[in-house]
Amino acid sequence: MIGVDLVSIRRIESLVKKYDIVFLKKILNDDEISLVRSDSNFNIHRIAGFFAVKEALSKALGCGIGGDLRFYDICIYKNNRGAPKVHLDSALMKKFNIKDIHLSISHDRDYAVAVVQIVCCD
Repeated sequence: MIGVDLVSIRRIESLVKKYDIVFLKKILNDDEISLVRSDSNFNIHRIAGFFAVKEALSKALGCGIGGDLRFYDICIYKNNRGAPKVHLDSALMKKFNIKDIHLSISHDRDYAVAVVQIVCCD
């Protein structure tokens, strides 16, 4: 299963300017907030990319963000080479019959996009 999401960086930037850390804490866990922090500011492109990953994952699962899957259920981290990875707890992996999750994030001046591929168990 594949999910894709495109996010306006300006939209994310306006939400961060308006709500600051309150907005970030609604969509990101503390470790993810550390990853998007750049000195004393936040890396808006990275925030938009992380948001896109979470939305794309929910689309790949066909459930959206809400009842069966929440923003906090999806944990984005970097591997030892700096590539983004996703972690879901074992209960959700089992519930959605997931064997593995692959993702790609890209962003430019105006948009961030994420593609998530879910590999299901046989």
